[in-house]
Amino acid sequence: MNSSSILKTQSRFPLQEQFIPRKNSRENLDRFIPNRSAMDFDYAHYMLTEGRKSKENPASSFSPSRAAYRKLLDETFNMNRGRILAFKNKPPEPVELFQYEFSSMPQDKPKKPRRNIPQNSERTLDAPDLVDDYYLNLLDWGSSNIVAIALGNTIYLWDATNGSTSELATMDDENGPVTSVSWAPDGRHIAIGLNNSEVQLWDSVSNRKLRTLRDGHRLRVGSLAWNNHILTTGGMEGRIVNNDVRLRKHIVETYRGHQQEVCGLKWSPSGQQLASGGNDNLLHIWDRSISSSNSATQWLHRLEEHTSAVKALAWCPFQSNLLASGGGGGDRCIKFWNTHTGARLNSVDTGSQVCALLWNNNERELLSAHGFTQNQLTLWKYPSMVKMAELTGHTSRVISMAQSPDGCTVASAAADETLKFWNVFGVPEVAKSASKSKPEPFARFNCIR
Repeated sequence: MNSSSILKTQSRFPLQEQFIPRKNSRENLDRFIPNRSAMDFDYAHYMLTEGRKSKENPASSFSPSRAAYRKLLDETFNMNRGRILAFKNKPPEPVELFQYEFSSMPQDKPKKPRRNIPQNSERTLDAPDLVDDYYLNLLDWGSSNIVAIALGNTIYLWDATNGSTSELATMDDENGPVTSVSWAPDGRHIAIGLNNSEVQLWDSVSNRKLRTLRDGHRLRVGSLAWNNHILTTGGMEGRIVNNDVRLRKHIVETYRGHQQEVCGLKWSPSGQQLASGGNDNLLHIWDRSISSSNSATQWLHRLEEHTSAVKALAWCPFQSNLLASGGGGGDRCIKFWNTHTGARLNSVDTGSQVCALLWNNNERELLSAHGFTQNQLTLWKYPSMVKMAELTGHTSRVISMAQSPDGCTVASAAADETLKFWNVFGVPEVAKSASKSKPEPFARFNCIR
């Protein structure tokens, strides 16, 4: 590269502020000297000859109507100017840059730079013996930054802060396998649903079983959801039970509406409404304000538009009455609902089985996990539902998906017996400044065995 091309490259910078070059000071003429280029000599000659005659004797020259017509004609052709000589240059034509930059019109807000979404998983852990069952919920990420995953009869804990792995509990063959896991809001206690219809509560710090909840179900418990001290359980027989874990007689409410297995349960952030999805293709919305402990509670809305099992459920973090639901392989749709009215707001055909849904807590985005054929994670922009990214890497369908406490990282467990971590939701602004001082959450590679 020669010196001239190097100089040319160095003299240009993108998004540099533009400056308008100023004229040479010699062109700023003395203001007492008429500027010929700025004057109209034909008009000046007219005013010095014909114009003076008409002004000296206006009454005798024109009738009133003629004078009015003459005045209008002068205004139309700009012939009523009072000055003949010009002492300055004509003002320059307005530059478009200043028109927009200093306009009184409201300016558009600067667009946020597009977030970089990594296409590959940040970490992959081995997860042998993960049960390949669409209706089970075998993964959860607690508020203490610990991931719990059920592999066969055993519950394993993986600490995302330091990468350590530990075994919480192993069930007997007559009780297992484990069919669901869910962390309590305190991040210390965990509920474990079993194939024998029981639910166990464990303390993850002391590795001690606290109690066993019985008599709520007849068949396996495939879904769990916490609402403060209320643990809601969904069974294969279609029953939904609210258990107050503080009481000896823990069953406080029962919801009956599903005829087949309850595979999806989610409480709204306010704790007022519960969404339940089942293998009977039904989606129910239950409201605690109309619940009763004496009899089976009537649903608030019964939504029948899905044509396959409804497992994937996600309440919107920025609109309290907005619920997203996903259907199985015979439906393949993500639907959005107003849970106050029961109205369907939108439906999007994703082209494959919807296994799980998660909202971005910081942006209006929704992440969906899928089965055959690509077994991918798809990031959607809400409400346009434009695809922002498709994350591939699993070779079999995704069974469960969980979100980190800070809302940035997502863990996906699939039938290919792997647990993958994706940095799909970015980093919140408040966490960016402190990210360098904290250890990376996935600093090591570990195998869960």
